[in-house]
Amino acid sequence: MAKVAFLGLGVMGYPMAGHLVAKGHSVAVYNRSPAKAAAWVKQHGGNSGTTPAEAAKGAEFVMACVGNDDDLRAICEGPEGAFAGMAKGAIFVDHTTVSAAVTRDMSARATELGLGYVDAPVSGGQAGAENGVLSVMCGGDAAFYNAAEPVIAAYSRICRLLGPSGAGQLAKMVNQICIAGLVQGLAEGLHFAEKAGLDIPQLVEVISQGAAGSWQMANRHQTMAKNEFEFGFAVDWMRKDLGICLATADENGASLPVTALVDQFYKDVQKMGGNRWDTSSLIARLRALG
Repeated sequence: MAKVAFLGLGVMGYPMAGHLVAKGHSVAVYNRSPAKAAAWVKQHGGNSGTTPAEAAKGAEFVMACVGNDDDLRAICEGPEGAFAGMAKGAIFVDHTTVSAAVTRDMSARATELGLGYVDAPVSGGQAGAENGVLSVMCGGDAAFYNAAEPVIAAYSRICRLLGPSGAGQLAKMVNQICIAGLVQGLAEGLHFAEKAGLDIPQLVEVISQGAAGSWQMANRHQTMAKNEFEFGFAVDWMRKDLGICLATADENGASLPVTALVDQFYKDVQKMGGNRWDTSSLIARLRALG
């Protein structure tokens, strides 16, 4: 078993860190809001650090799951950052969804300090984190990945190395691109069904067994039909992710017309006050249009 630090105890990080303890790892945590770290320690044991550096001291692996590029830099760099507390040979594993550019910057800095670095964004949402069945897309050196994978296994269903530093983040962009178009299609389909007077449960029972079936349909159609949107990844975070996708597409020349359109639809949802609604709330926009 390993000595691990986990930085960031949001809706994803809190249960992920808990799974590490359940698998027998020794875990120290850090959270920007100390009360959340104290609650985690009370529930799971271990200890907390007042800074990322303090939590990371002596850890073989430092896992992070924070908000965005700036948050990642903040917990890594500086005298109180994780890198300052890590011993040479320790490995930093970033589960945050960030740009490939900041990933490569942090990876290069880690290399200068004699540290390992793996970018490892996750998919599966809050339910996947709570149930320990996340999909993890990784980039980095194979030796660092191979060392970290048994630890990541505590909360993953599948974990794969997809290429050098940044490849994990690029793969997560593909994930979000696919989800954006799929959820919009599902929202339009259910909206059409409502207007047509179809029985939604019976309809979904039939079409979910064919080519239209998806995780989103299976897990979100009931709450979408009830206009309930408190069950997963928030619109604010999705717009952050889609912004990364669109900016990267500008750099590599990819054409993402549907992604750009759905991003604007999520902007409309934000204007409706749905910043913290889950991503299936695209149907609320359609209902508001009539």
